Amino acid sequence: FMITLAPVIQTLDQLREYVNTTLCEHNQLEIGEFPLTERILVRFDRPCGIFFCLHGPRAVKLSAIWETERNTVLFYGSTGERFHKTQLVEAPRLDLATANG
Repeated sequence: FMITLAPVIQTLDQLREYVNTTLCEHNQLEIGEFPLTERILVRFDRPCGIFFCLHGPRAVKLSAIWETERNTVLFYGSTGERFHKTQLVEAPRLDLATANG
């Protein structure tokens, strides 16, 4: 898999867009055609990342995990293999996400 530096991502909306685009492009899916769900990951009662799941055609599920401690996004294909890793330059504020949802 490849490791890349992401464009500067400062908001959770930018992170969502980046994750959605990367998952769609890797799987040749139309961007914006499939729902992207997310769940806040918690460790020791503190948010530590976000699990994203793109619900593609024919029950295909593609996922990505933003891990806040290392500020990386790990991308996984439909069979669970990791196909991409992105090191974020800046981290969006996860505490804002938990406050809103």
